[in-house]
Amino acid sequence: MIKSFSHTMTNGLRVVCCEMPHLHSAELAVYLKVGGRNDPAGREGLSHFLEHTLFRGTADFSSPLEIENAFEAIGGAPNAATDAESTCYYSRIHPDHVRRGMEIFASMLMRPTLQGIEIEKRIIAEEAREDLNELGEEVNPDTIASRLLWPRHPLGMPTIGTLQSIDAMTRDDLEAHLNRYYVPAGAVVVVAGPVRSHEVFAAAGDAFGDWRGGALPPHVAVSRRYDTPQIRYVRDSDSQMNLQLAFLGLSRSDKRFMAQRILRRLLAGGGSSRLHLRLREELGIVYSVEAAIGAYEETGCLAIDLSTAPETLLQAVEVTLAELADVAAKPVPRAELERIRQSYVYDLEYSRDSAYEMGGRYGWGELMGVVRSIEEDQEEARRISAEDVQDLSLMLFRPENLRLVAVGPWKNGMKKQTLELVERYAGKF
Repeated sequence: MIKSFSHTMTNGLRVVCCEMPHLHSAELAVYLKVGGRNDPAGREGLSHFLEHTLFRGTADFSSPLEIENAFEAIGGAPNAATDAESTCYYSRIHPDHVRRGMEIFASMLMRPTLQGIEIEKRIIAEEAREDLNELGEEVNPDTIASRLLWPRHPLGMPTIGTLQSIDAMTRDDLEAHLNRYYVPAGAVVVVAGPVRSHEVFAAAGDAFGDWRGGALPPHVAVSRRYDTPQIRYVRDSDSQMNLQLAFLGLSRSDKRFMAQRILRRLLAGGGSSRLHLRLREELGIVYSVEAAIGAYEETGCLAIDLSTAPETLLQAVEVTLAELADVAAKPVPRAELERIRQSYVYDLEYSRDSAYEMGGRYGWGELMGVVRSIEEDQEEARRISAEDVQDLSLMLFRPENLRLVAVGPWKNGMKKQTLELVERYAGKF
């Protein structure tokens, strides 16, 4: 039985412990409420850059190698990730060494030397170039779609930044961002595994008790949007066309969010999903098709991604739009909905075996104010009806919410034909 306990320290730091006595390893993570949407204009990618720089050395560990060695000595391998609204530092560790793991992360967060900036510029610039074509144009469908979903807003910018913003980073920028956002009131430490809550809370008090900082500054809310379908074609020297159909979706606190999860699985959640069956098994024009949900404080999206040959791109667009219109027009058959719901319920059950997933559920959930138990999610999933899914589809897939991005060796005339397909699709709503 998994038990989750939480404690708020006097400095405002929240500590979460997920007791999972059946496991043999523990997952330690520190979540911070800072990401790409908090980057200042002209310094896009600053949150991601700072995350990289904290591995460069601290007052206690003079190099990246010393940090790596310190984690290896307790069975760990440190990593980190930055997204639009959060940054996470994490490592699997031996449960006997939770305290030491916290001490290392505390050193990185509270006592970084912010060195090696020029080396990190070169490293991150190489990472950013992976999303550019030979002309320096953005070819990552996620980034292109984000600009269309949230125009002239930080959520529409690449989390990694641009070559220009990366080159402009200074130590003063990093130090100011660290002092502004790396504060205990905007952080959650979580440990999941065969550990005891009182021991975790005591270790966190010793490691992070001296951490100081004020309240998080407010972020800029999304206020602009396009009111018509948006289509972008970008040329890239590839053998396939990469297609994304993204729709403005729900914020993470929306009461319809569970229905959106079910809808995602209905469309592209596995071998029996509608788009997989239609595009791959029946037509043979894709190898795979995926759908992903982005959920933020006041907005979100549902995106469908696939790759296909240039000559079958228009067919893929037409078929995908037809499937979306169909799910908005007709209730999901009872047997299909039950199969999808039950599969999701089982996946939730399987997550009990993962300290990483439980750390995210209760740690990231605590950071964002959306903590839910597995049992709560399972019960809500069982209550989702065909009408819930259809009502959400009617709202979500309205043509004005559509952002269609196609990247690859497209042919003349494709954009015009795509527009005609979208106009035909719009006529169904």
